Amino acid sequence: MKHTYSLLEKILFLSTGVNKERLRNELRGKTIFITGASSGIGEEIAYFLADFHVHLILVARREEKLLFLKKEIEKKAAKVSIYRADLRNEAEMEALLTFIHQLPKGLDVVVSNAGKSIRRPIKDSLDRYHDFSRTMAINYFAPVQLLLSVIPLLQKNQGQIINVSTINAMLYPFPYWAAYQSSKSAFDIWFRSAAPELNALGIATTSIYLPLVKTPMILPTEAYSKMPAMCPTHVAKIICKSMYTKRKKYRLWWLPFGQFGSLVFGGLLEQFILSMVRKKGN
Repeated sequence: MKHTYSLLEKILFLSTGVNKERLRNELRGKTIFITGASSGIGEEIAYFLADFHVHLILVARREEKLLFLKKEIEKKAAKVSIYRADLRNEAEMEALLTFIHQLPKGLDVVVSNAGKSIRRPIKDSLDRYHDFSRTMAINYFAPVQLLLSVIPLLQKNQGQIINVSTINAMLYPFPYWAAYQSSKSAFDIWFRSAAPELNALGIATTSIYLPLVKTPMILPTEAYSKMPAMCPTHVAKIICKSMYTKRKKYRLWWLPFGQFGSLVFGGLLEQFILSMVRKKGN
């Protein structure tokens, strides 16, 4: 999904170079597991790795799209296995984990990318508790359950876990996004808390903090069509680069300034946000 950057986006989202030879040497013969692989960031990662001698395990809910990806990618160097599963479904998750543990070479890299976003005012959520339970299920409980199961496989291969996170987990929380922000922040905290223990086991951990990305997930929110957003192919490069740098954290150059502002000007932000919400009548 190619997105051409405006001048502002070029400034906000500086270009990323990937040393393909280093990546090739790092990944040769390895097994890479990607959730949310049928579209957006997950799809672009799969296409980027198509030219490498790797085994891609692609997981998503849309089997027809996974079959198409497999057909296209296997025209090149990579081998592809697909698995249709809704990670919120306990039975399907258990079946997926059984499949993973039967892989002859185990796992080397896990890209935790599957997620659900939802924007809804609290007053419109009073009878929609399921918005919160479903969002928590895919953004928090599913990756926790998955990782707890595959940690022994990753330890054996001295592998890596890459968490596709959000800048919202690091900034002052905004209204209308309570379900999304809380669930993504929950897993971000879990992952950062577990990281030292995982590192001690020989498992590298990487957190990728992203702003808005031009993927199908943001299409239901009309306001996002005019906001700066990263190109998913750009994000795929960042994630694949982390597979050989083993960088613990990726964040945009301006995020520390946003964190500083959230900390120092939190009171002013709170008043500004309250004023904004009142004007909208929510």
